[in-house]
Amino acid sequence: MGTKVRWGILSTAAIARSEVIPAIQRAENAEIVAIASGSGKAHEVAQQLGIPTAYNNYEDLLADPNIDAVYIPLPNHMHMGWTVKAAKQKKHILCEKPAALCEEDVRKMVEACQENGVVWMEAFMYQFHPQHNRVKEIIASGEIGTVKSMRSSFSFYLVERENNIRMEPACGGGSLLDVGCYCVHSIRYLLETEPVALSVHSTYDDRYGVDVITSGWMLLENGVHALFDCSFDMFARNEYEIIGTNGKITVPRAYRPDVQQGSGLLIIQTDDGKTREEVVNGDQYRLQVEHFSQCIIDGTTPSYSPDAIIRQAKVLDACRTSASIGKAVEL
Repeated sequence: MGTKVRWGILSTAAIARSEVIPAIQRAENAEIVAIASGSGKAHEVAQQLGIPTAYNNYEDLLADPNIDAVYIPLPNHMHMGWTVKAAKQKKHILCEKPAALCEEDVRKMVEACQENGVVWMEAFMYQFHPQHNRVKEIIASGEIGTVKSMRSSFSFYLVERENNIRMEPACGGGSLLDVGCYCVHSIRYLLETEPVALSVHSTYDDRYGVDVITSGWMLLENGVHALFDCSFDMFARNEYEIIGTNGKITVPRAYRPDVQQGSGLLIIQTDDGKTREEVVNGDQYRLQVEHFSQCIIDGTTPSYSPDAIIRQAKVLDACRTSASIGKAVEL
């Protein structure tokens, strides 16, 4: 392994073109050598983005010995199959969220990667923005007292629904798996604990059958209560709030600070009547790529480990079960 990890991209998906490919090109320890597409767009995108090699199918890219790692931004239902195929070709894998449609599939992915000795991670890029470590520092300092509750929200109004993969149930569509997974992840990540019980409710689209509004309550192992909501039918928000006995921290650009040129914002209010703001800057997509690439170079496990990814899938499964049966679920 050289000083730079050589990347291939499976798909010309919008997230790859607009965010992840440019992030790999900005990264100090990574470079893109190839892109593949089954739609015939690979050569055009490769030319546009300065990628040396283009393939008309994913198999040829996976067989390329000059590629160390692949990024998979395929539709949700395709993550498991192509992760397993990539692992068998000894490629390290950064897979878009959600890792798969259920915990069982995530376990199959982890097993395939472990059997083939490759590094694998689910791409929750937001967690690599330094604003969240700063939140953890403030909590640890005791400034807001003992944490009692957390609320997280991620929503936007989805205008174009016709022929949109987000509206396809069989493909893992719906607001919970698209944006709600960030809310669930941030609760677990920021509070460093797992839910023991949850109750979730969803509103489903009459035509497509996917959830367009989902909201939930969780009781965490440490006694903290957590609330979340996500939607394709609401004003755009991506935020969380952590409330303690003596104050609260609000993070209004929690998941997409990149839209604000990487500028994260913390608003800290305490019971002495004081309010202050902290701006924390970071390039979260680049930081994700550099962390994952360094793990490949060093042969280490990513900070977001396979076990943590399995636990994330387990909680999402429980959320969908609770929504479908209309009752609380214990984990």
